[in-house]
Amino acid sequence: MAASDPASAGANGAADTANPEAPQVAALAQYVKDLSVENPSSPQVYQWNEQPQLDVQFNIAVNKIGDDVHEVVLKIDASARSASGVQFVLDLSYAGLFGLRNLPEEALPPFLLVEAPRLLFPFARQVVASSVQDAGFPPLMLDPIDFASIYMAQVEQQQAEGSATDGEQPASETTVQ
Repeated sequence: MAASDPASAGANGAADTANPEAPQVAALAQYVKDLSVENPSSPQVYQWNEQPQLDVQFNIAVNKIGDDVHEVVLKIDASARSASGVQFVLDLSYAGLFGLRNLPEEALPPFLLVEAPRLLFPFARQVVASSVQDAGFPPLMLDPIDFASIYMAQVEQQQAEGSATDGEQPASETTVQ
């Protein structure tokens, strides 16, 4: 049987115990680090008929917690405003702890700034939608974000500015509008 064959153990998702030096990545936890929802114009806002202008901004921050543990924070700021005033303001910091062992140094920024936010985003998106709906508005369903394209654009910008020519990695924080 293939399942008992030691050579196939890595193929079915089992950990490679034969090589303790193999790269290992684990999502240790994810959590709401900070959440603020404001509805400053209530109750009048529920009588307004005009379509609001939405402003959504993203930021990714990476904090090294320990030798093999990094915290990735996906910050989402969203607001809806119309001629009548502010409808809602939402600030969310959704974080995840990631254990990274035996990863090459050059693999850290792509994982921490692309893969980790990609894993966190669906959960942060749900918190945003629920929070806006709990404030009395239709849920705000954020469009998917291509974190890889954003990361590559940041790398290219830094290379164009000459800051990455000596092997520097991109900054551990990025902002998207």
